[in-house]
Amino acid sequence: MSVTDPTSLIRIARTNGSEETGEPLVLGDRVRELRKARDWTLEQAAREAGLARSTLSKIENGQMSPTYDALRKLATGLGISVPQLFTPPKAAQVTGRRVVTPNGQGVAQPTATYEHELLAETLTKKQMLPYRARVRARSMEEFDGWVRHDGEEFLYVLTGVIRLYTEFYEPIEMRRGDSAYYDASMGHNVVSVSDDDAMILWVTSLT
Repeated sequence: MSVTDPTSLIRIARTNGSEETGEPLVLGDRVRELRKARDWTLEQAAREAGLARSTLSKIENGQMSPTYDALRKLATGLGISVPQLFTPPKAAQVTGRRVVTPNGQGVAQPTATYEHELLAETLTKKQMLPYRARVRARSMEEFDGWVRHDGEEFLYVLTGVIRLYTEFYEPIEMRRGDSAYYDASMGHNVVSVSDDDAMILWVTSLT
């Protein structure tokens, strides 16, 4: 399959890695879980949050709907953000997942400016997308504008010399062993400035 730009790789990986929605979260159960994870009594948690013990007890038992101010105090006392009160914890389990991609046996995804080789392609629901890329482009004029996508990105130069262009910074030349970590929603492009095509490793977050 031919892909015209790097954002297509991200889109494909996100689609393949989508997860089903679980059961709705119960605030009271979540608050109790967070409190017990800290080994706090009701009195301790209420004191940290600046709430009455009876108020916290009613929240945990689903006997009242807390105001935003109470939620803010509770989150501050627990040392988390308000959205985290409504975010279910990930199951603490070892999946033992592993996949090995022998050298040169990744899935090829050629584009006009890069020749991508997807790594760990058979692993589903990945949290990050690793791929090796041969940089064909030699100037910014070869791109149809900036590349942008959600998430963060890590770049590591394997061979050759590249010039990394980013929307809010001056271009920078990078050589073998150099790396960069950046916000991928910021416009970015890479060109090779060495005689041969440069090789880089890219790792993009999918969450």
